[in-house]
Amino acid sequence: MGVPRWCLDCRLFHVLVLVCTLCQVLFGPAAGQTAHLSVDASPQNGQMIPEKMFGIFFEELNHAGAGGLWAELVSNRGFEAGGINTPSNIDPWLIIGDESNIIVATDRSSCFANNPIALRMEVLCGASATNACPSGGVGIYNPGYWGMNIEKSKVYKVIMYIRSSDEVDLTVSLTSSDGLQNLAAYTITANKGDFAEWRKVEFDLQSSERNTNSRLQLTTTKNGIIWFDQVSVMPSDTYKGHSFRKDLASMLANLKPRFLKFPGGDYVMGNYLLNAFRWSETVGPWEERPGHFNDVWGYWTDDGLGFFEFLQLAEDLGACPVWVVNDGASRNEQVPSATIAAFVKDVVNGIEFARGGPETTWGSVRAAMGHPEPFQLYYISIGNQECSMQYYKEKYMKFYSAIKASYPDIKIISSCDRSSISPVNPADLYDVHVYTSSGDMFSKTRMFDNIPRSEPKVFVSEYAVTGNDAGRGTLVAALAEAAFLIGLERNSDVVDMASCAPLFVNDNDRRFNPDAIVFNSWQHYGCPNYWMLHFFKDSSGATLHPSTIQNYDQVAASAITWENSNDGNTYLKIKVVNFGNKAVNLNVSVTGLENGIQTFGSIKTVLTSGWLQDENSFQQPDKVVPAARPITNAGEQMGVVLDPYSLTSFDLLLDTTSTSKHPQFHSILHPSM
Repeated sequence: MGVPRWCLDCRLFHVLVLVCTLCQVLFGPAAGQTAHLSVDASPQNGQMIPEKMFGIFFEELNHAGAGGLWAELVSNRGFEAGGINTPSNIDPWLIIGDESNIIVATDRSSCFANNPIALRMEVLCGASATNACPSGGVGIYNPGYWGMNIEKSKVYKVIMYIRSSDEVDLTVSLTSSDGLQNLAAYTITANKGDFAEWRKVEFDLQSSERNTNSRLQLTTTKNGIIWFDQVSVMPSDTYKGHSFRKDLASMLANLKPRFLKFPGGDYVMGNYLLNAFRWSETVGPWEERPGHFNDVWGYWTDDGLGFFEFLQLAEDLGACPVWVVNDGASRNEQVPSATIAAFVKDVVNGIEFARGGPETTWGSVRAAMGHPEPFQLYYISIGNQECSMQYYKEKYMKFYSAIKASYPDIKIISSCDRSSISPVNPADLYDVHVYTSSGDMFSKTRMFDNIPRSEPKVFVSEYAVTGNDAGRGTLVAALAEAAFLIGLERNSDVVDMASCAPLFVNDNDRRFNPDAIVFNSWQHYGCPNYWMLHFFKDSSGATLHPSTIQNYDQVAASAITWENSNDGNTYLKIKVVNFGNKAVNLNVSVTGLENGIQTFGSIKTVLTSGWLQDENSFQQPDKVVPAARPITNAGEQMGVVLDPYSLTSFDLLLDTTSTSKHPQFHSILHPSM
């Protein structure tokens, strides 16, 4: 049978593609379009980018907090996840042994009024020869969130509450997922009656080995009944000692975020108000927090990561907290304006918790938690994109008036767009969410070019490339978002703040793609859009200079002057996105500099890869990361080449003083950038 002509053409096409690919590998990208970039770096024409321009947005989805940033290793530590009706599901807890020697069930016997569920473990076997327990004992185990990461020689703080009228001989151990490898163990012994009332037990476990898929076991060979509640295992080595997972929190710190928006998103609202985030139930001793079902994203949260912890995280990161409050609305219901007063009072109380003195009602609760000084809370977002809901505008004004009456310095963020804001419906900022394809996101670099240059300012609190070309975090998605951020920089006279979404995803619970940081119990990596954000971490508070691109519409560029806090040097940073599939010869012209560009010390950093759909992964975490090298032809007039589908930063060292030091190269390079 002969080969059809169209098939021959197809083969020829693939041969040509292969030849072109080999040429690019061997000789570099083919020369493409020539473009011109003019930068006016004169001080009189520069404008200050807002101090809090670029930050981060945390929402409890994808198990971002529970089983992620919050370092608690035990899942469903209070046995509340199955609900208030008993007996209930105790997932992910499971028994060691079988129903002939152990029975477990929840009941309402806890000593904590806010979370009354406890676990009753009845051991039917014992030490006698006729009814002997298995040699390893029977009991219960908790695998954590898809396995606990236990590291060799690390110390883990264990806390649990126990009650029993019988003698107690309980072994608490960290083991491998099958229970065969013992990593650390501690034995609790007590005479009959010693635990007749609930008692808190605390101790440390130090692991002798490493196992990334471990579990917590509570086992015994004693016949009798033991109740358990609030079982916690927390690594002792956490970010700044505040129970945040160190590697993930450090990823955030490396972005130098100027604000932290929390706790959502739809998480704030819930599908129903019954499951909305209620700040007052997430403060105080962790054992007394009831927790709640995150019905939007489908999992239980024990609220160890609560309102106080979010404020603490913002402080630890040097970021300004932005609190999104529940305004009496869920995704499926809402409280009418006439009965909203209690919700308004609750928000004002929350601000008092954050900012009130230790002598105030709610400030004293914060002080009792170990933070007598007020938190620097100056931004409140009323609701989550709810402007179209029936009662939103009426309710918004009640929140606005009450907050401003008590805290006039707080900036209020509206869910309505600019057209709905007026002197009778005021706002300091209005919230904008942008979710779209990569091509459309690139075009939105001019989204704010023509809006009025007056108050209120824009807060782009959620943006992301979504759809087929977004994948699980692709190069092309990151480049489109970079072009969008360049547009925000150029419009920073009206755009005050911006943050991407979502921030985190546990690889075992991908409810939303793509995300900036991917992790499991023991690994993590940044997606291309995470590394893209590093190109903007020095923009907040920097001086923006007018810039113009000529001859090529697939390029977006901005220019800023920033000072490196590590070495005191000042740089003119020119960022350029090439969103085309050809290399671009770019002629750069800089005018108006008060100080010249030094011959040595300038650095070029590029984010690109071999294919626009390339992603990072646990197997190849550094497939798409920035690469930096010195610029050999740095000057006010220079010719450079932009790789196809790339983000390039030219950090030109300015000769500001006669004693300028050489740059600390590591401050710009991956991975410590």
